[in-house]
Amino acid sequence: MGVCAASLFLINGLWADNRQPNIVILYADDWRHDTLGIAGNPVVQTPRLDELAQNGVRFTHHYVTTSICGVSRASLLTGQWMSRHGNRGFAAFQTPWSQTYPGIFREHGYHTGYIGKWHCGPFPQEQFDVGISYGGQHWYQDSDGQRVHVTQRNERDALTFLRNRPADKPFCLTVAFFAAHAEDGNPQQYLPQADSAELYKDIDIPIPLTADDRYLQRLPAFLSAPQNEGRIRWHWRFDTAEKYQTSMKNYFRLVTEVDATCGRIVDELHSQNLWENTIVIFTTDNGYFHGEHGLADKWYPYQESIRVPLIVHDPRIVQVHRGKLCDALTLNVDIAPTLLSSAGLPIPESIQGQDFSWMYLNGQSSLQETEAKQLKWRTEFFYEHPTITNRERIPSSLAVVSKSNKFIHWPEFDTEQLFDLANDPQETEDRVTNPAYAEMLQSMRERLNVLQRLAKSP
Repeated sequence: MGVCAASLFLINGLWADNRQPNIVILYADDWRHDTLGIAGNPVVQTPRLDELAQNGVRFTHHYVTTSICGVSRASLLTGQWMSRHGNRGFAAFQTPWSQTYPGIFREHGYHTGYIGKWHCGPFPQEQFDVGISYGGQHWYQDSDGQRVHVTQRNERDALTFLRNRPADKPFCLTVAFFAAHAEDGNPQQYLPQADSAELYKDIDIPIPLTADDRYLQRLPAFLSAPQNEGRIRWHWRFDTAEKYQTSMKNYFRLVTEVDATCGRIVDELHSQNLWENTIVIFTTDNGYFHGEHGLADKWYPYQESIRVPLIVHDPRIVQVHRGKLCDALTLNVDIAPTLLSSAGLPIPESIQGQDFSWMYLNGQSSLQETEAKQLKWRTEFFYEHPTITNRERIPSSLAVVSKSNKFIHWPEFDTEQLFDLANDPQETEDRVTNPAYAEMLQSMRERLNVLQRLAKSP
């Protein structure tokens, strides 16, 4: 289906006792859309997130508008494209705090918390009732001298927030995991907890079809150059079969550890009788190459890098319709307006994303209104990524992405690519010089110019 029909998802009535809902955002790092057992991954074990999806709605075509840690986090917080919020790497965004979702929730009486990785300039601790920022490494020295893993620390701090919160106020908590991001300065890259050592021990992780060198050679030459960061990190992690197995097993161990922590946070909500009045969202800041196209990490506008998971648990979804899939084209900038709308709070005009709660809730709009929303929902989106350091390391890229096609422009190299995703979902054949696609190419060039202007406009 296209935009998921709202008739599939029925509203369960208003929030209990007309209370405002609590909000929990579980925000992992460097997971792509299929890093979930329920998404069909044949190896990774994510039983608690799979369970969350079975009790909610899983969006199968969710994307980020910029695939890098800091920019994507700014887009989550502000509901804006990079062109609007101004974070072009890891600096502070320019959007006023009063126009971010945590700022709005706090202004309207919510107890707000942010725990974990920030990556948007200096951490504004004073803007949260509880603000604790850390990341960049897997292991820390705790106050009592014991080593603590970053995911354990995320769990401890999240549970402390939930147990110490004021009972008379709704809350909005963002748990920003560092895992499964690599520890870039460490030759081991991925450092899971000792208890996870047996996980995946006797499994051979399948090497992706497009990890073959011939697919690297099909990319623009500047992406296969030795100074390109995607190639540098590929050598760190994937350039031998043994290194690939070690890296991927440890990466998946980090993923399963985050899954377990998400489960314990859910258990805490249940234990405090909060589950039926709490919206829980799981998503990630960007996707991740597992060697596809001969690349590692993210940044570039290929599917592995820009398509990410999204699970929404909303207690108002009736039981019979939980576990449904929605294939609407949703974006990270849509999360802020969706949460604000679900809590009945104002959505500032500065937010560029769109509320998608109507897709899984029915009863608040007439059939005619729902059909009108379906017709107006996006069928494509604008992707943008800045240069990081220099064009040889991480070049800038622009793209127009739909479910069926993708046009990429690399402005610093005056290079274009065109992919027919409907027939080539792994992006193995560039159609940019194919005469049969000439009309589509011109149309997508024009759309890129239009969407880029819209992303910048106030």
